[in-house]
Amino acid sequence: MHVNGGGQDFGCPVDAVIDAADRLGIEKLACSVPIIGGRWATPDEVRACNDGMLAAMRAHPDRILGYCFLNPGYGREALAELERCVVGEGFIGVKLYNQYKINDPVQFPIIERTIELGVPILVHAARLVRAEDVASQPLTSHAADFVDVGRRYLEAMFIEGHIAGGGDWQWTLKVLRDAPSSVYLDTSGSVMDSGILERCVRDFSAERLLFATDMTMEGNVARVRDADISEQQREQIFFRNFEKILARRKCG
Repeated sequence: MHVNGGGQDFGCPVDAVIDAADRLGIEKLACSVPIIGGRWATPDEVRACNDGMLAAMRAHPDRILGYCFLNPGYGREALAELERCVVGEGFIGVKLYNQYKINDPVQFPIIERTIELGVPILVHAARLVRAEDVASQPLTSHAADFVDVGRRYLEAMFIEGHIAGGGDWQWTLKVLRDAPSSVYLDTSGSVMDSGILERCVRDFSAERLLFATDMTMEGNVARVRDADISEQQREQIFFRNFEKILARRKCG
């Protein structure tokens, strides 16, 4: 979920997000903010994104958990921003977009620092199939990239974002059968294909599947509630798996 902590012109107003969460019975939300400056956001633009996230966290300290957005291409500046947000301000993880694929070596210093801190990396991901989508987002990470980097860093926690966000999700699930335990998958996205959640549980793992929202909070809650899975699996997806991720934090 993307939030606007106040004073920005991007993201959903944080009070509206909290109101929707109340109506849906969601106690806590792990959030990020959209990018200012596009794919090649500068350090100043990245910091503005994270300041917006911090404002939302401070407005609702018992409800909002923040992901720190980074542009890995800025090297030392990106690592300094990670320290400011995760160590200094209590953000719960890192959010990466599509500036670079997740298995690009430019990402390795950030990945290694998240391992030291015990926090996850959420990555914008999809198996893009339309030529125009590939042309506009050529470095979007897909499942094979996560399998590759997950094998390299078995102690990390990689979250492949929005299985239902578009693209070939069935291909994604086939590839993720070979993913190591360092790779997780979230359920978010506006695609409402029948049986997608059941396929995720069957072909991936209920133990590494995480509830998330994108575009529609109601639809993403309904996807899990209406799925033909057990109540234990539903609880794992809704909150228990993410609680285990949060429990691995080594800082703060």
